[in-house]
Amino acid sequence: MSEQVQASRTSRQLQSNMNWRENIVYEIYVRSFNDSNGDGVGDLRGIIDKIDYIEQLGVTAVWLSPIFDSPNRDYGYDVIDYRGIHPEYGTLDDFDELLALLHERGIRLVMEIVPNHTSSDHPWFKQALQGRDDPYRDYYIWRPASEDGGPPNNWTSFLGGSSWKLHEETGEYYLHTYAWHQPDLNWENPKVRQEICEAMDFWLEKGVDGFRVDTANVLSKDMSFPDTEDTQRIQGSGEPFYKNGPRIHEYLREMRDKAFSRYPVFTMGEASQVELEDVEDFTLPERGELDLILMIEASKICDEAEDMWQSKPWKLSHMKQIMRKWLKDLHPDAWIGLYLSNHDHVRMVSYLGDDKEHREESAKMLSVFLMTLRGTPNLLQGEELGMTNAHFFNTIDDIKEQQALAYYKLMVEERGEDPETILGRVLRKNRDHSRTPMQWTDEDGAGFTAGRPWQRINPNKAKINVRQQEEDPQSVLNLYRKMIRLRRDHPVLTLGTYEPVLEEDEHIYAYVREDAQERWLVVLNFSKTPTGLELPSELRAHLAEAECVVCSDEQRASQLSAGRAEIAPYAYFVFRLPR
Repeated sequence: MSEQVQASRTSRQLQSNMNWRENIVYEIYVRSFNDSNGDGVGDLRGIIDKIDYIEQLGVTAVWLSPIFDSPNRDYGYDVIDYRGIHPEYGTLDDFDELLALLHERGIRLVMEIVPNHTSSDHPWFKQALQGRDDPYRDYYIWRPASEDGGPPNNWTSFLGGSSWKLHEETGEYYLHTYAWHQPDLNWENPKVRQEICEAMDFWLEKGVDGFRVDTANVLSKDMSFPDTEDTQRIQGSGEPFYKNGPRIHEYLREMRDKAFSRYPVFTMGEASQVELEDVEDFTLPERGELDLILMIEASKICDEAEDMWQSKPWKLSHMKQIMRKWLKDLHPDAWIGLYLSNHDHVRMVSYLGDDKEHREESAKMLSVFLMTLRGTPNLLQGEELGMTNAHFFNTIDDIKEQQALAYYKLMVEERGEDPETILGRVLRKNRDHSRTPMQWTDEDGAGFTAGRPWQRINPNKAKINVRQQEEDPQSVLNLYRKMIRLRRDHPVLTLGTYEPVLEEDEHIYAYVREDAQERWLVVLNFSKTPTGLELPSELRAHLAEAECVVCSDEQRASQLSAGRAEIAPYAYFVFRLPR
């Protein structure tokens, strides 16, 4: 065992007493974070070079997007080796060094594991293609053609089109709930489950502090594969038969028993199409499955149910309903991870704020929002700067993300929809918005790379970059640092109860956070116009003696205790109330 690995394991043991719920997680989309060797692709040594920046931000955990070896059709979500690192990102020695350096600074490292599918280039799948009797055949899900010679059922994949692809040499179809080059693993096969657990154990032995489990609730399928009646759904129509499937809890408990339970780690599950009872089943401690489920609903607030690429208007009351469900109605011993944006969604300042006239103000307000909600917050790289969507995307050739490209092809080339209409949808909502390179400086390459970047850099790097914001005490970055420190110093902001105020107001979002020691009031203006605010009399009575710990306007903060006040667009106030 290397000295770095031993140091990481020892450091992790010393940190294990920290309440994992109090983590503040920083998502690094490795490919876009920092390029150390000039090839235009972010890498592990690039993260090492920015380790001081991460420490100064104040986060307690770093989540790395998949770094496994991969053909990169889906940038790491198509795995060919669960124990190897893609050469673009570095080596195992680089990983060990990064892990040790994070642990020296008291920062945990969370890896992302992709257990639902591999790449079609994975050695297991290549072997499975050799014939129906090959031992690896049962690592994947195969079915004969239907009576008419077509796919076994009418499910559509998340990229559109059938969820099944024919292998002509053996005359059978394999299941791919995502792209055709990402065949689903057969979790009914205990050998598959053992392989995944052993792969996770490999990283846990190195000292990794946990996993973000991709598509955590789709591992178990209804193996009768009935047709779906949801034929209007553009992508993923088979979801009712594999989201929260019949054996999912058995599989997750087995994963916990064989891998997670032997280490002081925490686990975050990505799971869509879940309700309160599902999250409680996944995360209540006595069930022994996952530690938290990442709450995806807020990032989907603009999506039409049948077609995520079509947008619908949203109201603040809708956001409040979502948050009430997950922050107040959820069983207090169950747990969620919070995010407003990640590598799979557009930038939060561009869909929840105003990234044009009020970018800085709305980015600051959203930082206060994310850092004062009950749960474990996850912050995507660049959000701490108020990075925006890539408004320079103009044509389909500007897009790299596979689901967006597949949707455009499906709707335009196969269904004959208007190209401009479909292009507009794709340009607004593709994942590439959140994957543009990190903006470190205003120089060529944005301080991200000395070479040609794999993805275009946002031209607004001239106004939005780390160097400029570090020098400005009133910057978005420095407010994030302050809010992260505040959250770390006051557990009530993580663990305390959540009590909404003014629930019907379509401009003001207010709530009380409380535990046995402290009581806090958060007031946010989600409007791009000045807004009148009058708090309930019970709260106004306490504001005269309250401390406004973080506020966008101290004068307005003092006026709130007197009665009605008009507050500026995207104003924010965080009061510590007297007990």
